[in-house]
Amino acid sequence: MIDWREIDTVLLDMDGTLLDLRFDNHFWQEYLPARYAEVRQVPLEAAQDELFPHMRRIEGTIDWYCLDYWSQALALDIPALKREVGHLICFRPQAQAFLDALGQAGKRRVLVTNAHRGALALKCERTPLQQHLDAVVSAHDFRLPKETPGFWDALQQVEAFDPARTLLLDDTARVLRAARDYGIRWLLGIAQPDSGGPRRESEEFDLVESFDQIMPD
Repeated sequence: MIDWREIDTVLLDMDGTLLDLRFDNHFWQEYLPARYAEVRQVPLEAAQDELFPHMRRIEGTIDWYCLDYWSQALALDIPALKREVGHLICFRPQAQAFLDALGQAGKRRVLVTNAHRGALALKCERTPLQQHLDAVVSAHDFRLPKETPGFWDALQQVEAFDPARTLLLDDTARVLRAARDYGIRWLLGIAQPDSGGPRRESEEFDLVESFDQIMPD
């Protein structure tokens, strides 16, 4: 799938790649609509009818990932609500072992996430994620999501990497396409980002079923 002799830098997505996407999917699709309905004193269906089109409308933009945006738009304390279900935050199987193996193999491990710094802080509280990384970059630092070409130019300014010798692991096809367009040579998707969801298929990118498949020697 990959040749580790040809790779110096590994760019790693967080949600759905290193961490189980179950937390985020549960929060945005189930918990938030229920709490929104409770606060607004409306039926759950009415809350869903208001929230889901709003989410689809801005999906893929930096605001979609921004806790400040959603707190203001919904008049709710989104970080506080996330903490209410923070016990669901966890690593995907063997993610920690994979990160440690990368470090032992001399690869630079850089987290590149669209997550808001507030969400990132919560996940670093709940897991030892940051201990297994060499650098952490949030798209909110640039106000550009990973889906856009400008993100990769901005990343290059703070974390110099050779695209020809870089691997990106990400569970979002739009991000993988943007990285491919930028020239990143090695690209892998994730077969099952959400442990409670279905496995994915892709004819466009190779998908990792288990980190065992790509563990460096």
